[in-house]
Amino acid sequence: MGKIRRLVLDVLKPHQPTIIEWARQLSDLEGIDAVNVNVYEIDQKVENVKVTVQGRDISYDRILEVIKENGGSLHSIDEVVGGALIIDESITLQDHLRTGS
Repeated sequence: MGKIRRLVLDVLKPHQPTIIEWARQLSDLEGIDAVNVNVYEIDQKVENVKVTVQGRDISYDRILEVIKENGGSLHSIDEVVGGALIIDESITLQDHLRTGS
C-alpha cells in the first residue's frame, strides 16, 4: 500500500492546549518528520489552524486521534501527498488567471 508523505489539514481547536503542545504531540508520532501549525483565525473560545505534517509514513487515523484527544475537530483535508517522493504543487496558467498575477 502507498505511503502518505504530507497532509495539510484545516482544524478548529480550543485555545488550550497551545499550538506548541499540538506540534510536540504530532511530531512524536511514528513516521512523522516535521509538523507546522499555523493559526489563521482566533475567536473567543477557539482557533482555526492549518496543520501541515510531513514524514515517511503518516498515519491519518493517529493524527485524527491526537486532534480529537485535544478537543479539536477536522474541518477539511486540504492537501495529500503520497508515494515515494513529495511533489510540490506547480503554478499553472489557470492559477495566474484566477489570481490575476
